[in-house]
Amino acid sequence: MTAQNRLRIALIQMHVEAGHPEANFRKLETLLQEAVSGEVKPQLIMLPEMWNTGYALEEIRTLADRNGERTKKMLSAFAREHGVQVHCGSIAESREDGVYNTSYFFNGQGEVEADYSKIHLFRLMNEEKHLLAGNVTGRLKVSEVDSGMMICYDIRFPELARKLALEGAKLLFVPAQWPNPRLHHWRTLLMARAIENQMFVIACNRCGTSGTSSFFGHSLIIDPWGEVVAEAGEMETILHAEIDLDLVDEVRSRIPVFEDRRPALY
Repeated sequence: MTAQNRLRIALIQMHVEAGHPEANFRKLETLLQEAVSGEVKPQLIMLPEMWNTGYALEEIRTLADRNGERTKKMLSAFAREHGVQVHCGSIAESREDGVYNTSYFFNGQGEVEADYSKIHLFRLMNEEKHLLAGNVTGRLKVSEVDSGMMICYDIRFPELARKLALEGAKLLFVPAQWPNPRLHHWRTLLMARAIENQMFVIACNRCGTSGTSSFFGHSLIIDPWGEVVAEAGEMETILHAEIDLDLVDEVRSRIPVFEDRRPALY
């Protein structure tokens, strides 16, 4: 594994104060500094879903970040200062036509290289009553590697992950606010997406409690064999790991799933 084929990742698994963007921005600033202060600095930092507002959906129009401006300003400056890539997880982003659940990806120069708005809205949390769904898949390059973005509920739709894989994605990023009691679903679905698409899955969940909902954390990094590279517990933490990007090609050559597909039959 040569240096250029390794990727050092830090996932910020944080408690989110629903309805309190100021508190969440302050907390994130502290955790970002902590993430780059260790002996080995990550090359990429990832955040959880909707960390700016949480699921305060009744107030989301007033709480959401207008065009993502505050988020972009903070994370762009941080990425540029530290020369680190940042996947912003996702935020509540307000636009002229409504509020979206949106991810941004910043390169090491602080530029927004990609964005993605959640395609599948989760009716169990009334997302469809307060948010608008995106209509474009999330594609990006991370350290020159083709990658894909999904958000939380999206992982229940294997067609989306497969589409991204067929378009070349070798890494799949999944920020989430995945609650109790569905830990088994979370781990199983993420492992399945990794195994069936022979890709790394990098999933950052929140933790803590908001109202009647509790969130179990368990942020995960899963390799193309479906093996867990790193997994957090239930508490607020920064999960560090290093992955071998060459492993994707190795796995795909050993079990040639994509070559053996028969899409004409399905």
